[in-house]
Amino acid sequence: MWWTATDMRLAPLSRTGLQPKMPPRKDAEPRAWQRMLSGRRLDLLNPSPLDVEITDIAHGLARVARWNGQTRGPHAFSVAQHCVIVERLVCELEPSLDQQWRLAALLHDAPEYVIGDMISPFKAALGLDYKAFEARLMAAIHLRFALPAVLPESVKKLIKRADTISAYAEATELAGFDLAEAARYFGRPQGKGGLALRKVLPLEAVAPDDAAALYLERFEMLHR
Repeated sequence: MWWTATDMRLAPLSRTGLQPKMPPRKDAEPRAWQRMLSGRRLDLLNPSPLDVEITDIAHGLARVARWNGQTRGPHAFSVAQHCVIVERLVCELEPSLDQQWRLAALLHDAPEYVIGDMISPFKAALGLDYKAFEARLMAAIHLRFALPAVLPESVKKLIKRADTISAYAEATELAGFDLAEAARYFGRPQGKGGLALRKVLPLEAVAPDDAAALYLERFEMLHR
């Protein structure tokens, strides 16, 4: 046996009170799933679209802080609120954009409901393993909501442009960057991008429950 008599004597009883609860084997694999509030258990190494729920995404993203929480105001600026802004920006940049690609914009940071919001320098340090992990999770999320696992390149570029405009706005409005510094790292939005930027200003972080509600409202409109 791999446990000793001492282990048996000290092990806590099970709920039945009849059998001792054995200590876990030292060679047991670590848990690779996360239990969600919906009751789903999402396997992080092999995520299934069937275990993805929009309520879990909204709840999680509303409690993940952008900029590692280094923003002004009584509330952290959440990833959920950021995603709502990015979806609005893609509409301003491309008013005729198909509704499914607007949904993709809303979901563009959805994996962060599981893995959190890592700042860009840290993602670069982690390298390809992190990117592959994120890509598998994003593919499962896309398939759950009837989007292609991999988006068309033109759509990815549009969402990235809106994401960068949002980052510039957040940096200058909330994260303490001056205009020159924000322009150096994110580029100052010009032309249609500048016009889109003005449509989302000013920015003010909202409470987590409000951010989740905003996110779910946009999702319900886009996923009809």
